[in-house]
Amino acid sequence: MTKKKTINCLLSRINNKLTSYKFTINTHNLQCQRLTRQSATQNTNFAFCTIIRNLQNYLRTYKPEIMYTKSDLKQFKRRGIKPEQIENQLENFKQGFDFVQIRDAATINNGIYGLNDEQADEFIRIFEERMNSLKIVKMVPASGSASRMFKTLNTFFNTYTGSDEDYLKFRQDKEPGSIFSFFEKLKEFPFYPHLKEALYKDRLDLDKLLWKNQLIEILEYILTPKGLNYNATPKGLIDFHIYRDHIRTAVEEHLVEAALYANDGKEAHIHFTVSEEHIGKFKALMKSVLKNYQKEFNLKYDITYSVQSPATDTVSLDTEGNLVRDNEGNIVFRPGGHGALIHNLNDLKEDLIFIKNIDNVAPDRSKADTVKYKKILAGVLLKTQNQIFNYMKILSKKNSITDENLNEIEQYIYDHLGYKPKEGLVHTDRKERVAYLKQLLDRPLRVCGMVKNEGEPGGGPFWVEDHEHATRLMIVESAQVNLKDRNQKKIFTQSTHFNPVDIVCSTYNYKGKKYDLTKYIDNTQGFITSKSLGGKDIKVQELPGLWNGAMANWNTIFVEVPLSTFTPVKTVFDLLRFEHRNVFKVE
Repeated sequence: MTKKKTINCLLSRINNKLTSYKFTINTHNLQCQRLTRQSATQNTNFAFCTIIRNLQNYLRTYKPEIMYTKSDLKQFKRRGIKPEQIENQLENFKQGFDFVQIRDAATINNGIYGLNDEQADEFIRIFEERMNSLKIVKMVPASGSASRMFKTLNTFFNTYTGSDEDYLKFRQDKEPGSIFSFFEKLKEFPFYPHLKEALYKDRLDLDKLLWKNQLIEILEYILTPKGLNYNATPKGLIDFHIYRDHIRTAVEEHLVEAALYANDGKEAHIHFTVSEEHIGKFKALMKSVLKNYQKEFNLKYDITYSVQSPATDTVSLDTEGNLVRDNEGNIVFRPGGHGALIHNLNDLKEDLIFIKNIDNVAPDRSKADTVKYKKILAGVLLKTQNQIFNYMKILSKKNSITDENLNEIEQYIYDHLGYKPKEGLVHTDRKERVAYLKQLLDRPLRVCGMVKNEGEPGGGPFWVEDHEHATRLMIVESAQVNLKDRNQKKIFTQSTHFNPVDIVCSTYNYKGKKYDLTKYIDNTQGFITSKSLGGKDIKVQELPGLWNGAMANWNTIFVEVPLSTFTPVKTVFDLLRFEHRNVFKVE
């Protein structure tokens, strides 16, 4: 419930009459809702306008005070949300989020390392020498639904009538990615055998259905609970790759990857972030397949799960600026986006954390580059971490620090950790300089793989304006940039690489103490977007993204990795790309 604020304004001696006005202001909208004139005067309009002008500054600075129902407070308690969080979100809706000011695109030798064979071999060696002594985990964000993956199929399923006109349209559009091409190549999709089985259980023959053009019935067995139910299946549990004697889901491909680089020689560790409603399905699949993979790789698996905390959900506003509520009057909460996963990441205790999206996998024949560059990125991190720890030890010995030490450390930071100093920055006081260098070094560390941009969506690497420094390296999404500004747009289009979510992290300091990752979030990098709910337009708020705003204040290193390591599946048709094909047809 929105609290109302009553303001009494007194305007003295208009035409020798004392005139007062009472305003009732909806403090959520910060708009004058009602005017009550208590004493009439000929100058009423003038008085009103004067008071409104006098209230402008008040309205700009007024912080809404929200009153909530007992039901609201119970909602907050169940979710672990404090009312202040909601008020902050409402303030974000009011003020908006500032654009990130990009100053230059990060390119090879200007923020992105391009490694030669000798350097690559060195970093692989560094990782392999230490991997058995480290606690390593592979974190896979896997809560995403597959509904977007099957968007084209759903559109056809919901609109196709079977009329002669519709059938003619279906036959005429034979372009790649069309419904016609989908059915033409149906036998090449990895889920084809399971589709046949689902139909067979109901005494239906897929070949006959295809021959009779019973397209909707086939799609029904792909999309709905009648068959595979892919509309309600997480992307991680979709059949991705066909092998000679089995079919693998995306999750299973991550199991194989983990056995190849995310292990200590005895056990492979994987952490999946999943939606609460699907965690049972993940566990059921693991129960049925783990023994086979453990036998194949002679390793045990440690599989853990977490869900996105409801405490990170955000509220929405309708077109009038009011909190969106359901028919029962409850506040409607929405997931805060993948940036909420910084809290899941914060709960992991391992020394080394690999992060990779659920749909970015390749079949065995193409895994070599992926494994190679995962090891390279980890080697870069370990070498950098070792240097940072040594420098932190030097900076902690106050009595033995020399100017040569400070110069060396400062140069290392500017050469390797993605900072460019402000012009003319000079620290005349040694204590001040030491403190400055320590706070730059003493942060979580990540190494990010960057692939050449060939039109794929994804955040890009840029040098951005920083209050503390002249510029620093950061992953920036297009929504964070004011592309209406010609200069900003020009810089953005000069980007040569983008982030495929190929990240290796370290979250411990030189004393072995774990960082609180929530302290390194840049909360100014959230998003406000428009969505639809029940046919009505609403404004929604997303938290700073996991690899941009949520990690904005980490030490960051960008390393070029080949395109062969980036094989995402965004639509069902991506499964037909060469990168995802082992067997081209299954009868």
